[in-house]
Amino acid sequence: MNKVKVLVLGAGSRGNAYANYSRMHPDELEIVAVAEPDHKRREQFAGRYQIGSESCFSSWEEALSLPKMADAVFVCTLDEFHTQPALKALELGYDVLLEKPMSNQEEECIAIERAVRESGRVLTVCHVLRYTPFFQKIKELIHNGEVGKIMTIDLIENVGNWHQAHSFVRGNWRSFEETSPMILAKSCHDMDIISWLIEEPCEWISSFGSLTHFTEANRPADAPDRCLEGCPHAEECVYYAPKIYLTGNTKWPVDVITTDLTPEGITEALQKGPYGRCVYACDNNVVDHQVVNMEFAGGATASFTMSAFTADMTRQMKIMGTAGQIMADLEKSEIRLHRFGEQEEVRVPVADVEDGVGHGGGDFGVVQNFIRLVNGEGDNLTSAHASLQSHLMCFAAERARKEHCVVNFSFRNS
Repeated sequence: MNKVKVLVLGAGSRGNAYANYSRMHPDELEIVAVAEPDHKRREQFAGRYQIGSESCFSSWEEALSLPKMADAVFVCTLDEFHTQPALKALELGYDVLLEKPMSNQEEECIAIERAVRESGRVLTVCHVLRYTPFFQKIKELIHNGEVGKIMTIDLIENVGNWHQAHSFVRGNWRSFEETSPMILAKSCHDMDIISWLIEEPCEWISSFGSLTHFTEANRPADAPDRCLEGCPHAEECVYYAPKIYLTGNTKWPVDVITTDLTPEGITEALQKGPYGRCVYACDNNVVDHQVVNMEFAGGATASFTMSAFTADMTRQMKIMGTAGQIMADLEKSEIRLHRFGEQEEVRVPVADVEDGVGHGGGDFGVVQNFIRLVNGEGDNLTSAHASLQSHLMCFAAERARKEHCVVNFSFRNS
């Protein structure tokens, strides 16, 4: 198998998550260029992956204005900047690994899928959960008929209270106008998993949810705008910024807020940047809890619950079929199968994941599969075509939530 050379667009958390595969598997992947507007992140990324200054660019436009310099492009920009670099990379003959969501606009998702078909190139969407040993095992159990025909799936995404505060109150994904609604930014993974397991077109969707807790209405009267401005609630407030960011940890989520990971640098970021704000005094507007109900062709139903108000960060699932049920917890890597007619449930073993690999092994799994595809091997589990239905489900769910209606739609192939 030939080594794949890659240009990375976006040197943030996701860009590093995928590029890091090259450090553990240098015979398979090489990062040869980067485009990143933040010069400190660009320099750090270049040093980490030994990229020369001539291959470092301040924008994706600059990088993609030049002749083809690699085999593939990793598009890891913010949500609203996915479409144009993906389309341009395909036009130039690159294969593309595209961070989810494909786009925060429905028509752009459709345009990307059409462009992939017309280009004949490989494009993989980073629905990383499909590539985890955990969900691969669940898919195998269903495929082998262990639960019969799926009738119902219940999936709960436990976002975690502090994670909500970090990413969706203070952080980059706090505003649906600037990036994406919560159902797309965080939970398109979940819509994708449900769609993948049921393997039928989704026909009806309803949804309810809102931003309820992280609002000005819940801000104590004497709370300052910033945690480090002498907040009198520092002891009891679980969202007091130093409790999250000044703990000695310099990895995620701390490495998101600043490139200076000294105590002084982190403190300065909390004093001046968005992550030091009181969680009840931010400009966030994405929901902090939401439910979605779905009906698929063939009669299967599914429910999805996303909530910020959890102590843990995991996905929990119950799959109910005509011949049995599966209970599963991603964080615990626990799958329990109970076939009807049998007295005891069976605990199903799940393959181990490399230490430090995010999303239950999915971050490396999607890259590994992409490398094979570029080499003409394997199946594209999350092609643009395969991922389009779950994106359309997200847009339909958001419309249902906003309009308090039930949405009828069918998967569009073009």
